[in-house]
Amino acid sequence: QVQLVESGGGSVQAGGSLRLSCTASRYTYCMGWFRQAPGKEREEVATISYSTYYADSVKGRFTISRDNAKNTMYLQMNSLKPEDTAMYYCAAGSGYGGFCQRFDYWGQGTQVTVSS
Repeated sequence: QVQLVESGGGSVQAGGSLRLSCTASRYTYCMGWFRQAPGKEREEVATISYSTYYADSVKGRFTISRDNAKNTMYLQMNSLKPEDTAMYYCAAGSGYGGFCQRFDYWGQGTQVTVSS
């Protein structure tokens, strides 16, 4: 089992920045951020193993990183837009060859609200 604890959500005006953190109880090959807005499907935002992946909607604005010594992952979100408003979930899972295959563990979520 892996426990995940997120922090760093909040409210910000458009154009602002937030940094999300997620600390895991142990190392996992893959970690990622997902988000879900009311009435919408869950969306994969960014993932990290030995490589990184970004959704097109956040490329150039968000940066995912991890500190394996602390089992902690970060999501630096810049130039935030109202459409980034959602509940953001941290996830951990497995993969190989630099690719993430599945996410088995999920955090409780942290709300990000961007006002225009």
